[in-house]
Amino acid sequence: MALLVQKFGGTSVGTTERIEAVADLIIRTVQAGHKVIAVVSAMAGETNRLLGLAQRIDTKATARELDVLAAAGEQVTIALLAIALVKRGYPAVSLLADQVCIHTDNKFGKARIERVDTERLAQELEQGHIVVVAGFQGRDFEGNLTTLGRGGSDTSAVALAAAVNADECQIYTDVDGVYTIDPRLCPGARRLPQIPFADMLELASVGAKVLHSRSVEYAGRHRVLLRVLSTFRPDAGTLMTYEEDPMQLPAISGIACQHGLTFLQLQSLCHADFCLLLNLLAQRNVETDMVQHSGVWPDQLTVQLVMNHSDWMQVADDVQNLLKNCQSAQHRIQANLAKLSVVGIGVRSQPDIVARIHQLLHQLNIHIWAMSQTESRFSVLMAPELVETAAAKLHQVLFSNDN
Repeated sequence: MALLVQKFGGTSVGTTERIEAVADLIIRTVQAGHKVIAVVSAMAGETNRLLGLAQRIDTKATARELDVLAAAGEQVTIALLAIALVKRGYPAVSLLADQVCIHTDNKFGKARIERVDTERLAQELEQGHIVVVAGFQGRDFEGNLTTLGRGGSDTSAVALAAAVNADECQIYTDVDGVYTIDPRLCPGARRLPQIPFADMLELASVGAKVLHSRSVEYAGRHRVLLRVLSTFRPDAGTLMTYEEDPMQLPAISGIACQHGLTFLQLQSLCHADFCLLLNLLAQRNVETDMVQHSGVWPDQLTVQLVMNHSDWMQVADDVQNLLKNCQSAQHRIQANLAKLSVVGIGVRSQPDIVARIHQLLHQLNIHIWAMSQTESRFSVLMAPELVETAAAKLHQVLFSNDN
């Protein structure tokens, strides 16, 4: 007998008919002799609908109240799924995050899970219940309702799996695993039976929408066995592994695109002001990428960084005010950009891969706003109307033969 955490996203529970199909899938797992904790998202489109209601009343509603509103969607779904399970003769109980005791920090809208109490979960499982838990939400130290950000139900599932030492955490989505590229962009996309943790973390952080990056990060920290499956075709899937032998890893695991980015370049900036900028972004819980600096240390630095445009809109006024106080600093801001990223160990170990990437971008005459390279990732920033074509052509180049 195994203890499994199974997470079902918004598309998987988008209608009552699909909720009943999820109930059947869970029951098949139970009939195979396993215990199940199910974690569910709100029905597809429900979170957007709820937040849209808030926008009609106040476009500057506080983050705390938006969390209270957004978390309501999951309460509906867990109740409906529990009802469907009980109707089939299987005891089930639905629990909100505060009933489970999922503790988070107080960063409303982007809260991080700090710990999960297991007493209630253990009691329900001991009584033979299928436990249905609301994803995406938690409680801070003051008892305030918090949400984990878009895709946060993945993180909820992984955190629960880690807390109860589950044998496996299964993320059910509308695709049957992790692909080398979004199959909608390139018909030659390949499903990966396995993917190393480091590559999955990189892909999730640069736009691959299969898993939320924080869920992968949390899984890696607690060594949770994580598998991506399709609700509509549960016999395939991709297993995230912790394989450390480079000889067993693919040179390139995948290509991902990310839209809605803002590029910020600062010139003649002193290091002290750069630190102020980073502290400001940290206080607002803004994640940045492609951070680079050059120039003469410490008073003539050229700094560049990239962030989601939604984050930029939250901090734009404060950043502009900070820069006004920098005596000689000049800045350049470009919104509505996209990032193309290639992920895999070959980015580091096989220089010809990077050479082929540059050659293709040159052939396509693509203007590059910024680029960065790590041990397992190469990213370029470009116009959004070019990124998907470039990604598809690059996939043809890099995967024409086994990489």
